[in-house]
Formats: sequence, C-alpha cells, structure tokens
Amino acid sequence: MTEDSKEKREEARKAVGLLIRVKYTEVDQFVDHFATNISAGGIFIQSRKTYPVGTTLRFEIRLKSGEAVLRGKGQVVWLREAVPASDKPVVPGMGVRFQQLDDDSKKIVKRMLKVRRQGTAAERSKVKGSDGGLDLGMDMDIQAPVEDRGPSIEVSPELHAEQVDPSALDAGIEVTEDPSVTKARKAKEKADSVGKIIGIDLGTTNSCCAVVRNDRPQIIPSRKGYRTIPSIVAYDDKGKFKVGHAAKGQLAIRPEYTVYGSKRLIGRPFHSNTVRQIKDRFHYHIVEGPKKECAVEIAERVFSLQQVASFILAEIRAVAEEFLGAEVTRAVVTVPAYYNENQRQAVRQAGVLAGLRVERIVNEPTAAALAFGHNKSLDQRALIYDLGGGTFDASVMELTENVYEVRATGGDTFLGGVDFDNQLTDYLLAEFCTKVGVVPKVDRPAMQRLLEAAEQAKCALSEKNETIVRLPFFVAIDNTPKDLEVRVTRELLEELVQAMVERTMAVSLQVVKEAGLSPKQIDNVLLVGGQSRMPLVWSKIEEVFGRKPNASVHPDEAVAIGAALLADSLKRIDSVVLIDVLPMSIGIGVPGGAFLVVSEKGTSLPATRTYTISTFRKDQTLIDLLIFQGEHDRILDNEYLGTLRISGIPPGPKGSTLVELTFHLDQECMLVISAVDRTRNESLDATLAQLDTDETIRKKLRIPLEEAPSHEVGYPAPSPPSDENPVKKKRLGLLQRLFGRGSKKKKK
Repeated sequence: MTEDSKEKREEARKAVGLLIRVKYTEVDQFVDHFATNISAGGIFIQSRKTYPVGTTLRFEIRLKSGEAVLRGKGQVVWLREAVPASDKPVVPGMGVRFQQLDDDSKKIVKRMLKVRRQGTAAERSKVKGSDGGLDLGMDMDIQAPVEDRGPSIEVSPELHAEQVDPSALDAGIEVTEDPSVTKARKAKEKADSVGKIIGIDLGTTNSCCAVVRNDRPQIIPSRKGYRTIPSIVAYDDKGKFKVGHAAKGQLAIRPEYTVYGSKRLIGRPFHSNTVRQIKDRFHYHIVEGPKKECAVEIAERVFSLQQVASFILAEIRAVAEEFLGAEVTRAVVTVPAYYNENQRQAVRQAGVLAGLRVERIVNEPTAAALAFGHNKSLDQRALIYDLGGGTFDASVMELTENVYEVRATGGDTFLGGVDFDNQLTDYLLAEFCTKVGVVPKVDRPAMQRLLEAAEQAKCALSEKNETIVRLPFFVAIDNTPKDLEVRVTRELLEELVQAMVERTMAVSLQVVKEAGLSPKQIDNVLLVGGQSRMPLVWSKIEEVFGRKPNASVHPDEAVAIGAALLADSLKRIDSVVLIDVLPMSIGIGVPGGAFLVVSEKGTSLPATRTYTISTFRKDQTLIDLLIFQGEHDRILDNEYLGTLRISGIPPGPKGSTLVELTFHLDQECMLVISAVDRTRNESLDATLAQLDTDETIRKKLRIPLEEAPSHEVGYPAPSPPSDENPVKKKRLGLLQRLFGRGSKKKKK
C-alpha cells in the first residue's frame, strides 16, 4: 500500500466527537437505570441521525452535573432504520461497539453488567405493578469534537437512548422488546444455543461443510472421507434417491435421472428467458412447477429445485450430526454474491425443507474473506476473485480487524468451471469426428463419459503441460466400437478458454472501478473456487493487477470455513461485522419495456426506499407492479422477480388514492415490500409472487412479441466468439448437432 493511500484512509477514519448528556444526577442512578442499554461489548443509541457503519466515535457520557461517567472510543457496527408501516413504529438508531474504555469507565460497565444480571430498576418496577413505562432520561447533543479527533455532527434534540437488549449489539442484529418478555426470550435463546451452528458452502458442482470446535474451524468430511460432497441428486433403478458421491456414480449411466448443476436454475421462473436459453443444456427434464417456477421431473415426479437443494442440505446435515455426535438444526449458508433476491429466498426455503434454521445467508466472496482474515487483524483492500464450478463472483472488500465491508460486487451466475469443461469437450468431439470422418450418434452415457474425461484433463493441465484423453469403446460406427484418443496441451486449453478468463478480468476491473479504486490500490487478490487454480488465471491476474494472487486459503474450502466462522461469531460478543451491498439494481417495469430503478446497485445494506404512487383509473381497487432485477435499461434484459399485487384500495376517482410503497432490503439482501394508503393512513395488502409469464409481461407493458432480449438475462453481455480463432471455427455447432439445444426431451 502506498503512503498516499494510507494517509487518505487514515484521514477517512478519524473519530467523530460525541458528547452525550443524561438527566441523571447520581452515578448510582445512572448505573441502575441505564444498564439495559449497555453490554460488555458496546452501547445502543437511538437517533434519527446516525453515522454509517464503520464510523469511529470518540464518546463521553456526562451526568446532569457535568461529571463524566463513561469515556472511550467505539465503532458503529450496525444501524436500525425506521419502518413506518409496522404496527409499532421503529425509530432508527446505531449500535456502537467499544474499542477502548478508560479504567473508571470499565469499572462502571462492570457494575452495570452486574445490575443487568440482577434486574434493572425498570424491571423491578414492572414486577411491583407499575405500568412499565421507563423514562431513560437521556438527552444528547453533539458539541465540539471530543479531543478534536474529527468532524462533529449536528442532530435534533430528540437524540436519545432506547431500552433494547444490548446482546443485539454484540451479534450485529437489532432487537426491540418489552422488558417483561426478556426472561422468556433468554430462555428460548439458551435452548436455541444448544448444539453447533455449521457453515455450508452450497456449490454448483461440490458442496462443503465446516464447523468451529475449540475456536478452530475444521472441515466436516463426507461419509467416504472426502472433504467435499458432489452437489448431485439421483434416482436409482431401485426407486431410491441418492445424494453426493453415490449419485455421481450413476451420472454416466442414468444422466436423465441425475440432477446436477441445479444451483444455476434455483429460484428462477420457468418462463424466463434465462431458463429458456439454458434448459436444453442439461440431461434431465426441466419443467414448470406449480408456482410457475423452474422444477425438474424425475421418474414422472416433479420436484422443485428447493427440494433438490434440500436433499443435498439434508445429506450435509446428517453427515455433520454423525461427525459431531449431536443434533444439528442451525446453519449459515452461502450463495453467490450475484444471486438475485428470488434465488436467495429459494436457498433459505431449501434449508427449511432440510430441517435447518438458516441463521444467515452470506455471500461466498464475503465468507472467503472471513476465512482469509481470521485472527490476522488486517487493514487492507482486497479483491475476492471467486471462480467456482458454475458461477463467478468478484468483490472488492475493505478488511479492518473484524469489520468486513463490501465496497462493490459483480459477477456472472453462468460462468464457471463447467463452462471450461464444455469448451474442451466440444474440441474433443471435433477431433474425434475428424479422425473417424463422420459425425456419429453419441448417446447420453457416452457424452457423460466424455464430459468427465474433459474435466479430468483440464485439472491435469494445471499441473503439467500436456495430457492424453483416452476413452475405449467411445461409440460404435457401423457396429464397430471406436476409441477416442486425443492429445491436449495446456497451450491449447488456454486458447479454448481465454475469452472466458478475459471476461472474468473485465468483470473484476469493473468492480474495482465501481469501488472508486484503481488496480494498483488493491492490496491483495484472493483466489477462491476450484477453477481459480488454472495457471492462466494466475498469469492474467498478475498481468492486470501487477501482483501475484494470494492463495493462502484453500480454494475449495475457504467459503465453508468462512461460513463456519461467521456461524460461531453470531453468539459471541466479539462477533464479526459484515457490511454488504446490493449486487444488482431492483426496479419496476414501465409501459414500453423500460426499467425504472428503485434501489441502485451498490446500495449499502440494509436499505429502505419509499415511493408514492396514485391510482390511475376510476374506481381502481388493485395495482400490479412488475418487479425486476438487473443492470439493463430494458426489462427484457433483466430478471423477473415477481408481480407486486396491491389490493384493498377503496374505489374512487382517478388519482384519489395515494399509495406509499416501502422497499426494504435487509442485510442478507432479502426484499420486503409494504404498502400504505396515505389517503386513509391504512395498510394495504401487498404480495410479491411470480404471477406472470413472458407473454403476460409483454402484454401488460405493451412490449412487441418480436422484441427479444439482447443476451442472457440479468447479466453482462458475453464477449462474442471470434471467427478468426481456427480452433473455435472448427468446433462450431458440433456439440449442438450431437447433443445440444436442438434435442428436445420427451416426457416418459
């Protein structure tokens, strides 16, 4: 890191002076009444004006007499936003974690913790039969900066503390509750804390599970001792379901009954352009589910992809229980950073179906950064380059001790190791056809053998310069078995996949730019995902960023380990702080097919946006809004999240009813939309569901049927193939002719 960048960052982190005046006149009175607001970890301050997460504060709390009772340094670790549509309005505030306290302040905090254990004056008062009202008596003003460490802020006189459970501060989540339910809640939390919380990396090709034991993260091996589990579900010839390695064993002989790579499809509407473009790439039958979602048909039974994912999660859960010797009911599960809102919800639903309470959905690059920064007290900017089996993510993160802040993120959920395999498979087929002089019929088992051979060759070429792919009795031509034998070099493989690697570099540079940085300002490039082992990836990163990539974390295990570390920290005072951003913009489709952005990409989470619309027809009682996610001006190039249906509007003249819409995104990027009739000040029913198909979307928004998406929906347009590449030109169309999109699957 250069000295200039270091100075700029130190300047940005100067502490803000915070002077807090309370109405109490005695220290004992302050300790007894204010104990509900403080824990060993920090303090919660209710305020309509807050500082961003990560802001450092120099604070001092003074009694009415002017005597200082608490003095120290802290950091804002989470924010509470107002939720105006809720039954009980939630006033915003900020949780501040202690970083430093002077000796006298430490003694005061210890006294307050003891009072909390015994019950505060407010709680004792409630037991004695009072109305339970508690005036915390805290008036705060922000004056000249304490010790002049940085700029001060001006706030309204309403800034004060709120009675909350300070354990929320330690966990990085907010909790507001009446003191009367504190005992019951603590009993429930104690019951929930029994057993370990595991971390799960639910991958496209392989999944991985980890847990923290004795303060050390460790991978939970599969039943056969492998450190990962294939993300494959199969239905065998005896009518039983298999998961993991057992399912992968039948992939070559029963591919139409074996579901793989489902992570690319989960949470997507069946009629979306994305599914239409890719569904024929898979051997198994992809059908429409009961809720118009993408589903699969196995042995004349339809399964949602949430169910498929739940089979994998249930197997992981069973393996973890066997390993730990105890019941496992809680987990932190990772998803690609570029997953849309529907896909995140689908993964959470899969966890529920598997009998798991998903404590947190966390982005894969963020989890990998946790594994990288664990116990290192880092202070640097890092690019997380995550090239897995089926998806690519790039995130620029600010790592400061136990605070992990995402500055920008991007990616492609249709770019990963399987696409590299397909390129090599296509080449091998072309070479075989050239050798035998015909284009033979290749059945599905033979094709699966070839795909597996291509993957093995690709992996081998990361260690050596050439390999030979041999498949005895590959196909029969004129009733004569023919062997496939093709020599492949690393140079050839790199030529085949260079465009895809270049695409990952373009996405990475765009993310760095969105973070307001240049490649030289990145202190570390962290490699994650099995495909990141490829030597071409290493050389390109060194070329683009001017430094060798960091491989200090295991590319296949880092995400699971990070998830386990986060899971372990959720119940500890020194929990890590994750600050994420919205990966793709969310907005509304408007007539003509334009995309009206509601929440922009890169918005810090959690986030709330409020908009007001009016009825546009006489006696209108229902409003439908089409919600999309993506980065393109046209909705056809973005992902359809669902139709927001607002009902219960009273009939009246056009424009007579004003409807206030609140879009709330939580820290996991889960979207909740509420509606309020501002004319009557009453809540309206607002449900978001996948009610429309491509045809009805076009009809509602008056989009011509002949107008088509310009590329795969929701993601950056891929680089067009170059006709000048002789290898690509030779292979063009062979895979499609043999076993591609043109081959329609028939139901049994």
